[in-house]
Formats: sequence, C-alpha cells, structure tokens
Amino acid sequence: MTFARRIVAEGLGTALLLAVVVGSGIMAERLAGGNVAIALLANAIATGAGLVALILMFGTISGAHFNPVVTLSEAWQKNLPAAEVIPYIAVQIAGAFAGVAAAHLMFDVPVFVASEHVRTGAAQWWSEFVATFGLIAVIIGCSRSRPGVTPFAVAAYITAAYWFTSSTSFANPAVTLARSATNTFAGIRPSDVSGFIIAQLLGAATATPLFCWLYPSAHRDASVAGTVAQSDFASRKEPEKFSTSGS
Repeated sequence: MTFARRIVAEGLGTALLLAVVVGSGIMAERLAGGNVAIALLANAIATGAGLVALILMFGTISGAHFNPVVTLSEAWQKNLPAAEVIPYIAVQIAGAFAGVAAAHLMFDVPVFVASEHVRTGAAQWWSEFVATFGLIAVIIGCSRSRPGVTPFAVAAYITAAYWFTSSTSFANPAVTLARSATNTFAGIRPSDVSGFIIAQLLGAATATPLFCWLYPSAHRDASVAGTVAQSDFASRKEPEKFSTSGS
C-alpha cells in the first residue's frame, strides 16, 4: 500500500472517529433530557460501534491507528518505519480537528469552541494511564494472537472504558487535543489537555514493552501494522484454500 494512501486513510479515519465521538455526544445530550448516565451510554455505544466499522474499513490500508500512542507503540515494535511516525501523528491530529468541525456543522454548532468541561486531578490522570495501558495491551495481545478479532476487541475495550474510568477513557492524544475545541458533552478544557496527554504517553510506554514480552512474536498472518490478519481477506485466486480454511 502506498504511503499516500496510508496517510489519507489515517487522516480520514481519525476524522470520522471524532465525528462519531462528538456527534453522538451532542445527540445523546440533547435527547437524554438531563440524564447524564443515558447520555454517556449512548455516546459509548456509538463510539464502540464506530470503531469496529472504521478499523475494519481502514485496517488493511494504514493499520487504523487513529491515535498517536498507537503509532508510537507500533514504531517501537518496528511495525511502522520511523520516518512515517511524524506524518501519521500530524494527519491524526489534523483529522481529529476536522472531525470535530464536521460534527459541529451537522448539529448547527460553531465550528470550533473552546471547551469549558473541567477534567483534571490525580484520579482522572490515573484513569487515562489505565485506559491507555489497557488499549495498547488489547492491541498487542490480540494482534499477536488472534489478529482477526482485534477490531472488535479494541471497540469492546473502549466501550467498557467509558464506564470503568473516571475520565471516560480518551486514551488518545489526538482525540484529547481535538475535544478541547468542542464545548459539548465530549469536551475537555484546554488547560486540562496536557495532564491527559502525559498520562496517555506514560500508559502506552508502560504497556508496550510489557505486552511485547508477554507476546514475544507477531502472528504470522498479522498485517504490517498488526491490526487485521491478511488471511481475513484471502485472495480469490486461491478458492480451495479459502474454502478449506473457512476464513
């Protein structure tokens, strides 16, 4: 897959992810009638469903990182060339802000508005460490053992993490930055962003070596970025193999 296609896939995928996160948050808040639990449930379910679709869509093109800490983890594992790290992160951040703008335009909200949603303190920072640690653990563990289920495992984990973390599991520096530009249900105050990002980087830096040790070698059918098994997309030129494997 060409570098241009991978970069476009990362930017577009991250934009669509933010459109899902922010758009579903706005819709949920408007329809929940003040019930924050219902709004969070709707936001979590929509995000999880969107993640499955987006990872399946873009996984075999770019690896479907949509997240700077995932990109850094993949580069550390030598699944991604070091020269591609900065371009990946740049398009993820740009795509994230584009996704916020797209969601705002759908709901007749100003394109960018600084969030006033306070998210700070040791409990929230620890939550982001745990959320990101778990995300990297799921990605490495599944991509090295059962790569075909990775999209579903990642989505299931993020959906759960919305509820078991006090921060509602951002676990993504690009998402965190972009959500500071939305004064809606999904927002985070700009002054609180740095604490979240530091915790996310520490979580990823802790999980990556640990889970690379627990899972010492990638599954032979794992894709370059360790997201989707190539065998899930068996060539039509090999019908007999496809038939017998059942994949």
